[in-house]
Amino acid sequence: MADPYLLDVSDGVATVTLNRPERLNALVFDAYASLRDYFAAVALNKSVRAVVLTGAGRGFCSGGDVRDVIGPLTTMKPKEVRDFVKMTCDVVANIRKAPQPVIAALNGVAFGGGSVIAIACDLRYAAPEAKIAFSFRGLSGADMGACWLLPRLVGLGRATDWLLNGATVSTDEALAAGLVTRVVPADALLGEARAAARRIADAPREATAATKRMLDRESSMTFDQAIRAEAEVQSKLMMTEDFREAYRAFMEKREPRFHPGTK
Repeated sequence: MADPYLLDVSDGVATVTLNRPERLNALVFDAYASLRDYFAAVALNKSVRAVVLTGAGRGFCSGGDVRDVIGPLTTMKPKEVRDFVKMTCDVVANIRKAPQPVIAALNGVAFGGGSVIAIACDLRYAAPEAKIAFSFRGLSGADMGACWLLPRLVGLGRATDWLLNGATVSTDEALAAGLVTRVVPADALLGEARAAARRIADAPREATAATKRMLDRESSMTFDQAIRAEAEVQSKLMMTEDFREAYRAFMEKREPRFHPGTK
């Protein structure tokens, strides 16, 4: 079997390409495990400062393979099913926990678990023909964190509608709802996503990681807790060489040269 994903790393940007184009990048058991492990490992890799996640061929990811995953699950023992579901959730959790921003380049359909992987990413660039289908093959919409992630992106009312109805959302509708960050012609999609990742990678790593971390954490805080937490984070960043370099670069009217250990 081919590698579940292809990996290219250039100038601090990792491009992860799901690699089953003949099946619209449907995931098999090993692919879930490989993605879980990749995002756990990349969190510790300071040379990677942003990640682009996309699919080969015509699809982004069509979720769990019906033949090779859904079929076997119907005959598995309860512990085996729970272990599998935990593994799929760990894919999403590791994307969210990685300090690097992750940009989904949606080149085609994102279906079921593939749609949740897409919304787990920090930004979503989409080709006009891409579609996001919140369909879970006889299961609830409470899959891989969808009921937590989707309302935060599009609001509770719209998320309820889409998840209860197993909706397939067009790119236009996704853009209007704030689910998609930008719509880009298919032939320019990957380049645009990489360019966005490149801009993020050029910023100080610690500052970028703090922004991603606080966006996650502050949703469960009161305003007073959040403002104090931000003061603590920002004061620590003001003690860094990167902060001082940003000031010097501004005063000298030049591009900053951030410290290589944190950039």
